[in-house]
Amino acid sequence: MNRILLFITSFLALSSTWLHAHKPNILFIAIDDQNDWIGCMGGHPLVKTPNIDKLAARGTLFTNAHTQSPLCNSSRTSVMVGLRPSTTGIHGLAPWFRDVPQWEDLLSLPQHFANNGYQTYSNGKIYHSLRKQPANTPNPEFQHWGVKGGFGIPMPPEKLIPTTPFGNHPLMDWGVYPLDNDDTTKSDWQVASGAIKMLENMPEGKPFFLSAGFFLPHVPCFATQKWFDLYPNDASILPPMPKDDRDDTPRSSWWTHWSLPEPRQKWIEENDQAINLVRSYMASTSFIDSQIGRLLDALERTGHADDTIVVLWSDHGYHLGEKLITGKNTLWRNSTRVPLIFAGPGVTPGQVCNRPAELLDIYPTLVDLADLPEVDHLEGLSLSRQLTSAKAPRSRPAITSHNQGNFAIVNEEWRYIRYVDGAEELYDIVNDPHEWTNLATKRPGVMKTMRKWIPKIDNGPAPGSRARVLTYYDKVPVWEGQVIGKDDPVPQDSVDYRD
Repeated sequence: MNRILLFITSFLALSSTWLHAHKPNILFIAIDDQNDWIGCMGGHPLVKTPNIDKLAARGTLFTNAHTQSPLCNSSRTSVMVGLRPSTTGIHGLAPWFRDVPQWEDLLSLPQHFANNGYQTYSNGKIYHSLRKQPANTPNPEFQHWGVKGGFGIPMPPEKLIPTTPFGNHPLMDWGVYPLDNDDTTKSDWQVASGAIKMLENMPEGKPFFLSAGFFLPHVPCFATQKWFDLYPNDASILPPMPKDDRDDTPRSSWWTHWSLPEPRQKWIEENDQAINLVRSYMASTSFIDSQIGRLLDALERTGHADDTIVVLWSDHGYHLGEKLITGKNTLWRNSTRVPLIFAGPGVTPGQVCNRPAELLDIYPTLVDLADLPEVDHLEGLSLSRQLTSAKAPRSRPAITSHNQGNFAIVNEEWRYIRYVDGAEELYDIVNDPHEWTNLATKRPGVMKTMRKWIPKIDNGPAPGSRARVLTYYDKVPVWEGQVIGKDDPVPQDSVDYRD
C-alpha cells in the first residue's frame, strides 16, 4: 500500500511539473501614452517602429482597439483587474484601487497567474501606482520585482521649452536630451535590461509571467539625437489640425480636460513648439521600439520565443495638437485608439483584425490562451476567437469612459460619444477617420443603436478620488473641485484657472 501511495504521489508531482512546464509563458509589454503612431497601424505615415511591426507580423494586430479610459491610473487599473472604470469608480489619478475597501481583495491578472503555478515578474510601469508596503513585506501584486523605471533619469537643470501654462508642470518638457548622448543611462533602457536579465536567469520547471512597462513617449519626451535624426525637422511631420475642428462639438467636450498641465495648441503655436513636440514624440516612440526589439531578441536568444505569448499594449493615446489640444483626457480617436498585439502559441500569425477590441479584453484572453480557470468578475471579452480568425464576429463594440457619464462607443463604422450633460457626437470613422464632422443631428437611427451600448453601471468617483476628476451633480459641472460656470470661458493657456 505504501508503495502504491508513493507511486501516486510521485506521479502527481511529475504530472504537475509537466503541466507547469508546458503552460505558455507570458511576456506582457506596456507602453505609456502611445497613440496609433505605429508603423503597422498607419497612424502617422513617417513613424518608424520596425520591431513592433515585426511582432505584429508574427501575430495578430488589432487595428480597432481602444482603452477603457484616457488616463493612466483608471486605464491600468481596468487592464489589471478586468473591470471598467465606470464599475470601480477609479476615474482619476487617485486612489490606488486596493485603498478602496470594495476592491482591496480583487484578484488581479498577475495574481491569478501566480495562483496557477506561474512565477510573476515586474519591471517598469505596469500599475500607475502601488500601495506602500510595510518594511520587509513583499508586495503581493507580483512575486519578483526588477527595475522600477518611470521618471528614472536626471532632469535637465532648466526646462528645454518655454514656461508652460496651468502651473508650468516640470514634466511638460521635450527635446533632445541635453545631459548625455547615451541611451543606456535612460530608465526605459534599464527596464528592458532588467527584463532581459530575468529572461536570462529564468528558473526551469515553472512558466513565467514577465512584465515590462515602458515610460516613453510620456512627457518629458526626451530622447538622444540619433532618434531625432530619423525625422525631418520641418512641418512635413505635423498631423492635420484644422482650426475649426471643435466648432461642431459641444461645450461639455471641454469639461473632460478643462484645465490640465498639457498646453493647448494655442500655446504650442505661439511658442513655435509644434514641430519640436511632434518630433520629440516620434523620436521617443522609435527609441521605445528599439527597447522592445532588445527584449524580443532576448526572448529568441533564451529559447522562449516559441513557448511565450507576447501581448503589447498602450494605456491610452495622445493628442499632438489635434482638436486644439495636446495630451489625453478625451473620447476621440487620438486619445482612445491604442496598439494591441498578441503573438505566440494559439495566435494566428500575420493577421490584422478590425473588429472592435478593448484593453479590458486582455485579462480574459490571456486566461483563455493559458487555459487557466475562469475568473467570474471579468467584464471584458476573450479575443481568442479573433486570434484564431480575424474575421470572427464580436458581440459588442469597444467602450471608453472618462469620468462618470462620459462614454465613447466604437464599432467598425462609427464613433458615438455621449457626455454627462446629454450632449452627443457621432463620427463616420470609415469616411472621416480624423473625426472632423459631427453627424449627431443627421443620423438618428445610428445614434439610437449606439446609445444602447452605454453601460448600465456608471458609478461616480470612488472615495479618495482626485486629479482629472469631473463630477456633474445637480447639473453643475465641477472639475478638480472647482465649479465650471455656465458662462466661464474655456481656459486659455495664459490663465491658470486652478489657482
